[in-house]
Amino acid sequence: MVANNQTRMGRKKQKPTTKKKPLWKKIMLSTLFLVLAIGIGIGVLFTYYIATAPKIDAAKLSDPFSSQILDKEGEVVAEPGTEKRTKIVYDDLPEVLVDAVTATEDARFFKHPGIDIRRIGGAIVANFKHGFGSEGASTITQQVVENYFLAKDKKIKLKVQEQWLALKLERKYSKEQILEMYLNKIFYGNNAYGVASAAKAYFGKTDLHDLTLPEAAILAGLPQRPTAYNPYKNPELTKERMDTVLKLMVRHDKISQKEADEARKVDIPSLLTDKVPEGAKYQGFIQQVKDEVSEKLDGADIYTDGLKIYTTLDSDAQEYVESLLTDSEQNPIQFPNDTMQAGMTVVDTKTGAIQAIGGRRNSEGKGELNYAQQTFQPASTAKPIMAYGPAIEYNKWSTYHQINDDKPYDKNVKNPINNVTRTYQGWVSARYALTHSLNVPALKTFEEVGANKVKEFAEGLGLHYEHPIGVGDVIGGTSNEFSPIEMAGAYQAFGNEGVYIEPYTVTKVEFPDGKVVDLTPEPKAAMSDYTAYMVTDMLKSVVQEGTGRSANVAGIPIAGKTGTSDDSKDSWFIGYSPNYTISVWTGNFDENDKKLSIPSGYTKIARDLFRNTMTEISKDVETPDFKMPSSVVKVGVEKGSNPPSLPSNQTPSSQIVTELFVKGTEPKKESVKYEQLDPVSGLKATYNEDKQSIHVEWSYDKKEDIQFEVSARINDGKMQSLSTTDELSLDINQVEMDAEYEIQVVAISNNNDKSEARTVKLKIGNPEDEDEDTEDEDTNIPSVQNLNAHYKDTIIQVNWAYDGPPAKFEVSVNGQKEIKESMGVDIKGAQPGETYTIVVTAIGNENGKRSEANSVQVTVPMEEKPVTGDEDKKEDNNKNEEQEESEKGEGNKGNEGNQGGEESEEDNDEKDEDANN
Repeated sequence: MVANNQTRMGRKKQKPTTKKKPLWKKIMLSTLFLVLAIGIGIGVLFTYYIATAPKIDAAKLSDPFSSQILDKEGEVVAEPGTEKRTKIVYDDLPEVLVDAVTATEDARFFKHPGIDIRRIGGAIVANFKHGFGSEGASTITQQVVENYFLAKDKKIKLKVQEQWLALKLERKYSKEQILEMYLNKIFYGNNAYGVASAAKAYFGKTDLHDLTLPEAAILAGLPQRPTAYNPYKNPELTKERMDTVLKLMVRHDKISQKEADEARKVDIPSLLTDKVPEGAKYQGFIQQVKDEVSEKLDGADIYTDGLKIYTTLDSDAQEYVESLLTDSEQNPIQFPNDTMQAGMTVVDTKTGAIQAIGGRRNSEGKGELNYAQQTFQPASTAKPIMAYGPAIEYNKWSTYHQINDDKPYDKNVKNPINNVTRTYQGWVSARYALTHSLNVPALKTFEEVGANKVKEFAEGLGLHYEHPIGVGDVIGGTSNEFSPIEMAGAYQAFGNEGVYIEPYTVTKVEFPDGKVVDLTPEPKAAMSDYTAYMVTDMLKSVVQEGTGRSANVAGIPIAGKTGTSDDSKDSWFIGYSPNYTISVWTGNFDENDKKLSIPSGYTKIARDLFRNTMTEISKDVETPDFKMPSSVVKVGVEKGSNPPSLPSNQTPSSQIVTELFVKGTEPKKESVKYEQLDPVSGLKATYNEDKQSIHVEWSYDKKEDIQFEVSARINDGKMQSLSTTDELSLDINQVEMDAEYEIQVVAISNNNDKSEARTVKLKIGNPEDEDEDTEDEDTNIPSVQNLNAHYKDTIIQVNWAYDGPPAKFEVSVNGQKEIKESMGVDIKGAQPGETYTIVVTAIGNENGKRSEANSVQVTVPMEEKPVTGDEDKKEDNNKNEEQEESEKGEGNKGNEGNQGGEESEEDNDEKDEDANN
């Protein structure tokens, strides 16, 4: 027992004892390995970045490195960066300028080796807090490297290469040489490149040592935002920037506080030279190129980066557009004053490529405000986008879709919104409402489609709404505003079968290192092809017979829309052919750039600019019509039918209108409105000498619920009703002898539908005629029958029947006569409260004999003038009473097409149809 126990104890002692490592040691070891692996990975990656960095090319550093802009034919049209550049050396730089620049851009420039560790540390903290790229730490040396050798990008690769090359540059060149490179390269605005050119351009100084402290501070601050801080245009902003530079100079002990305070007293305009720098060519277009390159290539600069930029510019179109925006004697367009402005964009409808940009009137090419890029209220140019386009796209409306234009729109608005003419048409088609830019139907359309769907549709066309949308956006009268470039893009999609392509000026960019970047945007399907075609067809009506008639160009299929904002402060015309889309905005300003109403009669200038431009650029270019897709069908519809009905065989041709429907939604049923009964046949009249009566008889195939009205005329008297019977014959007693009777029979249903009249003539007391029992063959011309007239939608519809030899018809309306071949006429533009007397006389085609005249009268009902109002802006009714009456008169005169308040072509005192009131 003892031995066994000892043996077991011995075995237990022989077992090895293993201690587990603490958990914290495992974590530390794993973390160490992870950090080491990450460090090795980063080191390898950074080594690769450094190995692939471009070489420091002394030639690029010594010579100005300009960009080239090429037009669509590949011809160089501008070289930003080569003009107004004067090279300087360090000895040309006064101490005050060096101090101003370094204090502003890189306070430790003369101390660091090319990169500033302190600034990098601060930037790293900011980037951790706000994301990579939120704050930079570039020294002047790094900016030189970036400007001369690298693309402007915030990618880690380029930042690593930038810092590496900055260190190499510092080892190869002195601080003084690097500062020379920097100040010779940067852009100062006003087409000046390099500090020497800037000093001459702004202050007229060729010796930099003549610069004063305020002037040096201005030059040091300009490169950050050369356009915004332009002292010629924005002296107040320039002074704010100068003040910032002076504070930095005091902080870094470059000047005293007293010197700074003294410099602040200066009047900026008094420093500037009287000789204003000459401008660059095609400035409006080049400004858009600059913005596109900077946006799409993360800050790349066409003035400093030595790029080769391939653009869509049509030089001929650009020059013509610019010529229309001058005051030259050759300009066919006469502007009312020097302060009226315009912005234009010409886009290729198929590709979205911008062909030309008119940035402003009388541009001096010095970076002035580009109105083609500025945003404005779109007014009624919004209606196809905010109302009818979405209604067709989502609800599959037809162009005939009926909308009740019955009264001012008053749902969810502070004040009722009126049509500009203050008149209302009742039920109208979508085509009619858009053609004449009626506000109320557009607002009701928006309401039916819904704000969310409308916004989705508009954003698909490149229009992004900064504020919530509502009914005011339908008539373009809210704070949501858009530029002529954006509106051209939106309309381009309608002309391009529903495919939207963001308007662009740059196709590709080639960097100095040979890298090429394609900037052509991708096409996007924004709507169905049926929506694009049907909206286009309605907008063609706008140009052909509506508010945009003065924009029409003979021989070219054009669709387009007018728009005039409240108080006529913005006037638009946006139109397109299958080849080109042109967006035109015009506005008026006072001497202090405060926006004013466009002078009376000059809102049409937007249409004039469009028409002249479209005419010029379409010369010698084949322009086919817009092609109707298979998803659309064209159908004849009976006017006034709601829902739409096909015309019957009895529908007068004047009451048939051709409209477009999405395939599968077209009407299938025929209208019964004009359904006529069959006339009687075999009408005979015989004289019974014994009874001294006339026996009249006739035949009729379907007699159920049919009665027959028998009327007679004696000699040249009036046709008078004698009796109504359900039999097929009637005796006329107590006849007059030696007289001629004309007897008429009309079939009448219990719904009061009537047939055409049938007549027969019979002479009493003349033996030669006693046996006649057929229709009289005499060449006398009978008068028209069933003459009736009724008023609807500003139109008096007149119809009549005729049964006699071939004839035409003289129609007299209040004494004004015209000849008609058909048995009906529409009298358009009827005035409320007026009484119209219509007289119709048949005239024989063979003998020219005239019938007796029949007449009818109709009085147009008076309409109560509605209360005026606007969702966004209140008008002074007393102030505008005379103007409103003028608008109402314009809207109701002329023909059916003039309901929008547009002027006649001769009337210069125009009030556009779609002001937001």
